[in-house]
Amino acid sequence: MKKKLLAFSFAMAFTGTSSILHAGDAIDAGKEKAAACASCHGDSGNSLVSTFPKLAQQHSSYLVKQLEAFKNGTRKNPMMSSIAMGLSHNDMTDIAAYYAAQKISANELPVLDDDDEKPAATKASVDPLQAIIAQGSDLYRNGDLSREVSACIACHGPFGEGSKPAAFPALKSQHADYLIKTLTDFKTDVRSNNPENMMHMIAKKMTAEEIKAVAYRISMMK
Repeated sequence: MKKKLLAFSFAMAFTGTSSILHAGDAIDAGKEKAAACASCHGDSGNSLVSTFPKLAQQHSSYLVKQLEAFKNGTRKNPMMSSIAMGLSHNDMTDIAAYYAAQKISANELPVLDDDDEKPAATKASVDPLQAIIAQGSDLYRNGDLSREVSACIACHGPFGEGSKPAAFPALKSQHADYLIKTLTDFKTDVRSNNPENMMHMIAKKMTAEEIKAVAYRISMMK
């Protein structure tokens, strides 16, 4: 019996080591394959242009799903579709493994535009930026049941960590400008490659002010 247990322990240890080595190989391969992505998404997946998404620390399941969508045409972007067409599924999983292993960078506080307005309920606030972020925090955690706007926390987690098994993206520390663009694209039907058009249905009911508020809040999550 002891010999069997010892043999089983060795087998489990070998399996665990093999998995770690395989993951490391995928990350190394992904780093090389992702070199062409650096001009838009940064060397480690932290893009310097706020309209290009950060890919660092994103769930590999979500990244593969999006690359496949660009490749099969269910998500449309001329540049990304062209790149994805040249990738095999193995290329996608390697690239996704590399970006998932990177650490996302924190953002500076958003800068309000001259035409930004404070939420109606907080016109007397001495800090308009914090008022907008507070509005976004309330929407993120509670949604707006009266208008059937679901809370973001339900799918993306309390800290914007998302869900790897469900391929729901991590949102924390994403660029606010990219989040605003993405939600606006869902709202205007530019983008709809998601299960049962879930994000389309939510964003459709959000105002431009609410989209900006929740984007600002998410961009500050760490």
